[in-house]
Amino acid sequence: MSKRTEKISGTHQRIVDAAVTLHGSMGPARTTIAGIAEKAGVTRLTVYRHFPDEEALFSACSSHWLSQQQLPDPEEWSRHTDPLERLTVGLSDLYRFYRGGEAMLTRIYADWHALPQTRRTALESSNAHFRSILVEPFPEPNRNSRFNATLSHAVSFWTWRSLCHDNGLSDGDAVEVMSTLITTAVRAPETPDAPMPENAGVRGQ
Repeated sequence: MSKRTEKISGTHQRIVDAAVTLHGSMGPARTTIAGIAEKAGVTRLTVYRHFPDEEALFSACSSHWLSQQQLPDPEEWSRHTDPLERLTVGLSDLYRFYRGGEAMLTRIYADWHALPQTRRTALESSNAHFRSILVEPFPEPNRNSRFNATLSHAVSFWTWRSLCHDNGLSDGDAVEVMSTLITTAVRAPETPDAPMPENAGVRGQ
């Protein structure tokens, strides 16, 4: 029984490893059960025996990949009570995580539509938690719509990727840019949209 259990456990892990590899190289949308089976050296039926549905497989893959990462630590951010200091510490930690997991995170977010609903919900909850921790030390009257939108933008993986991957900024420079933008949004008064001139859009008058 011990050898059989060990064999089952080994097969289970090979399937998970294969799925993680394919998710990180091809993306979830292009990863198939047949591809996972081939990569793991098993049959499609074996994959289904270990993971009866896509959600179970994706959950195992996510857990395995996350266990190998140094995850962001919002509890550590909370130790900093100064708003700008917490913002700097939090974004630095988050951007470090994004850089370390860039290959997988790019595929995951690019294939958002292909993720199981439970995984999309988990990612959205994590990002909401990150935002709530970073917002908390800012005085409530300063949390205007510009501030909220800018902070949400700063927390986004795609913002980090645009600044650092596409435009070559260091993580530190990206943190400084976004911190400046957020603190500017806090100070900037909100103004209503300017009314359109009566003759706007009317030509020849």
